[in-house]
Amino acid sequence: MKNTTEYAGFIPPRHPLTHVMGQTLTEKILDDHLVEGELTPGEEIGIEIDQVLTQDTTGTLVWLQFEALGLEEVQTELAAQYCDHQTYQFDFKNTDDHRFLRSAAGTFGAHFSRPGNGICHNVHKENFAAPGKTMLGSDSHTPTPGGLGELAIGSGGLDVAVAMGGGAYYIEMPEVVNVRLEGELPEWATAKDVILELLRRLSVKGGVGKVLEYTGPGVETLTVPERTTITNMGTELGATSSIFPTDDQTKDYLERLGREDVFEDIGPDEDAEYADEIVVDLSDLEPLIAEPSMPDNVVPVSEVEGVDVEQVMIGSCTNGAYEDILPAAKMLEGRNIDKKTEMIVAPGSKQASEMLAREGWTAEMMAAGVNFSEATCGACIGIGHVPASDSVSLRTFNRNFEGRSGIEDDNVYLCSPEVATAAAIKGEIVDPRDLADELGDLEAPGLEMPDQYIGNSESDLIAPDNAVDDELIKGPNIGDVPLKDPLETEVGGEALLKMEDNITTDHIIPATQDILMYRSNVPKLSEFTLSRVDDTFAERALEADGGVLVAGENYGQGSSREHAALCPMYLGIETVLAQSFARIHKANLFNFGIVPLTIDEETYEKIEEGDDIEVVDDAAEAVKSGQTEFTIRVNDDWEATGQLDASEREREILAAGGKLSHTKQQHDDGGAAPADD
Repeated sequence: MKNTTEYAGFIPPRHPLTHVMGQTLTEKILDDHLVEGELTPGEEIGIEIDQVLTQDTTGTLVWLQFEALGLEEVQTELAAQYCDHQTYQFDFKNTDDHRFLRSAAGTFGAHFSRPGNGICHNVHKENFAAPGKTMLGSDSHTPTPGGLGELAIGSGGLDVAVAMGGGAYYIEMPEVVNVRLEGELPEWATAKDVILELLRRLSVKGGVGKVLEYTGPGVETLTVPERTTITNMGTELGATSSIFPTDDQTKDYLERLGREDVFEDIGPDEDAEYADEIVVDLSDLEPLIAEPSMPDNVVPVSEVEGVDVEQVMIGSCTNGAYEDILPAAKMLEGRNIDKKTEMIVAPGSKQASEMLAREGWTAEMMAAGVNFSEATCGACIGIGHVPASDSVSLRTFNRNFEGRSGIEDDNVYLCSPEVATAAAIKGEIVDPRDLADELGDLEAPGLEMPDQYIGNSESDLIAPDNAVDDELIKGPNIGDVPLKDPLETEVGGEALLKMEDNITTDHIIPATQDILMYRSNVPKLSEFTLSRVDDTFAERALEADGGVLVAGENYGQGSSREHAALCPMYLGIETVLAQSFARIHKANLFNFGIVPLTIDEETYEKIEEGDDIEVVDDAAEAVKSGQTEFTIRVNDDWEATGQLDASEREREILAAGGKLSHTKQQHDDGGAAPADD
C-alpha cells in the first residue's frame, strides 16, 4: 500500500526496500523511511520523518497551520520548538509569539527551548540529533546534524506541520555526490575552510538537487563539531542536505554529551555508486574568506590582507559552538583587540556560554576587549550589532547577502573564528599565519573538546511531560492563516517586478527586527514584500489585484521562510516566471498556490516590467492534466513558453490553491482520518 493522501494525520506504511546492496548512506536512510516512490534521482519520493524542529520566526505559522489542520498531538518521534531569532524581544509582539509557541509546544506535545537557550541547530545537536534518523526543519540550516549521521532537510513550515501530523514528506530524489576527503587539515586551516573551498569550486548553485555525502580517509581526522560546521554551511551550496558516516569520532562526541545510547554505526556500502565525486585534499587547504556579498565569493585570506576592519563577530549556527569560541579565547589570552575594532561573541547555545564562563575563558576574552551577546541568531539576520556605514565586518556566519546585516550597503566577509580573531587583534584582515610570524608567540589553537559537555538545564529546555501550558495563548498580533482559492482558468497580470539572478528570501521578506515581529501577522508582514528590491511593490501589487513576478536564476535562494511565498500570494501574485528556482522556495510556491514557471534566458531578457502577461492555456485544467509546457502571451504581441516541472501530487496541491487547502479539502471529502481516530 502506498500513501496516496496528503492528510497530515495519516501515517503511511513504509515502502519495501528498493535496493539490496551498493547503497550510499543517504540511500540507506531514505530506503529505511520510504513510503512512496523509487530512489531514482529526479523522481518524487515520500519519506517518513522521525524528528522535526522549528524556530520562532517560522514556528508561529507552523503551529497555526497545525491547528488549522484539526490536529491534536504531534505524531513524530520528537518535535522541538526553539526561540532563537527574536530573543531580544524588542516589542511585545516578539514576546507574545514566544508565549504562543510555549503554549503550542505544551498543547501539542513538543519540546520547548526558551529564548536565550540557543540557536535551534546547536541546541538540537547537543540534545536530540541521532544517527540514522530523518529530520525536517523549518529553517534552511536544518542539515547541521548531518555531521552526526542524521539525514536532515530544510523545508517550508507547512511541510513541517504536515510531517508533525504523521504525513509523509515529499521531495524529488536528489543525486548523491561523494565528497571524498583526503589528508588532514594543517595548522590554521579549519572546517570553515573546507566548506568555503567547496563554495569556491561549486558556487551557491552547485549543490542544487544534491545531497553531499562525505567519505574518505580525511573524514576520520575531523571531529563532529568540525563536521557539523561543514554540513551546516552546505546549505549555501543549495544542497538538499549534507551527511557524514558515523565512526569513533561520532561515538566519542556522543559519549561526551552523555548520549552514547543513540550511537549507531552507519555508512555507505563499499560498492556504493555516486552521481559524481569531488576530491578535497585537506592538507592543501589554507585560511579562506568569502568577500562581499555572496558566500561563494571566496579567496585566500592572504589576497585581501590589509583591509581595515571595524567589527568582528564570532557566533551563528555555523561557528558558535564551544569548540569555535575556545580558539578565539586562546588567541586573545594576554592580548587586547585593536582599539578601532569592536569584537562581539554570540555563542550558539547557553551551554557553550556556561562552559566558557566556568573555565574562565569568558573573563579572559572580556579582559581583551570582547563583548558578549545572548545565544541567538540575532546579528546573522540583522537584529543587533548592525555594522557602521562604510565599514567592514568580519563574521563567522554562513551568509553575507547584501543588506542581511541590517544595513543596505554593507561589507561583510565570512571566515573562520581564527581569521576573525586575527583581524580583531591586528585591526585589519590578516592571514593568521602571518600574524603568528609577526607576533612570535601566537600558536595555532587547534580544536579542543571538553571531557564532558554540561549545561542546558531543564528550565531552559522544557520537555512535553513538563509543559507549562495545555492550551493556546494568542496575543493580538497573532492572526489566522490565509487560504487561497483554487487555481482559476485565467492566470497572469502585469509584470509587477523584474528581478536579477540570486534574489534571496531576504530580498523577498527581510528578517530585520522592525519586520520580523510581524511573522505571525500576514496582512501586516505583506506590506514589506520585496521592499529591498522596490519599496513600492506591495502597494502596487494590492492595487493591481493580481500580477506576475519575473526573475533570473536561482530565485528564492537562502532561508526556508515560507512567508516569501505566502506574502506574495496574499498580495495576489498568481505566477512567478524565473530562469530557475531554489528548491525550498519552489516547494513553498506550490504550497501556497503560486504557479512557478521556468523560462529561458531569451524570454527573460525580452520581458519588461509593466508588460501584460497572460498564461494562454486553461491554467487549472492544464495543471491537473499534467501539461508541462505553457504558452505565455506578452502584451498580446508575442508568445513564449514556460515549463512547469511538477509531480502529480504537486499539481493537485497547486490546483487546490495550496497545500493547506488541499489537505483540508481531502479531509472534508472523507479522506484519511487523523492518526488518533
